Amino acid sequence: MKKSVWAIFMVIALLAAYSCHKSETPASEGTSSSASAEPAPSFEVTTLSGKQLSLSSLAGKVILVNFWATWCPPCRAEIPDFIEAYSELKDLGLEILGFSVDDLSEAELKKFVDEAKINYPVALVGQDIVASFKPGQYIPSSIFIDKKGNIRYRHVGKLGKDDLIKKFGELNQE
Repeated sequence: MKKSVWAIFMVIALLAAYSCHKSETPASEGTSSSASAEPAPSFEVTTLSGKQLSLSSLAGKVILVNFWATWCPPCRAEIPDFIEAYSELKDLGLEILGFSVDDLSEAELKKFVDEAKINYPVALVGQDIVASFKPGQYIPSSIFIDKKGNIRYRHVGKLGKDDLIKKFGELNQE
């Protein structure tokens, strides 16, 4: 009995790990698409540090909304690049929002965030936020919002620092 439960758990864990990105897309590559000026959904979240953030409170900034989870290997792999990019560009108008879709308590997620030394705001979000942004069925999924509050770019899969900086530069010039 114990062996069959363990086997089922392992199968579920493997499926979860492989389903967090498109199977035909290597985690290091991802897929991208530019979007015409589609208005970003209005949102309001409370970060793990207790700060209230909304689309209107971030007006005038380039926002990267990243849907991710602690159990997703490509999600975890992009965190160091996000930390570096945020340190370099936050004073120039970049805001990164980590929207966790984990099935964890806030305390458990906060422990992960602290251990990973994530320096950008992270919030545990529900299906209402996911449904309003429509990130797709795979994570990580990153959505760039321009200074005027429009979704301009979507990226599915691991987003590297160079691509993040390039897209920020394009949107920050507008």
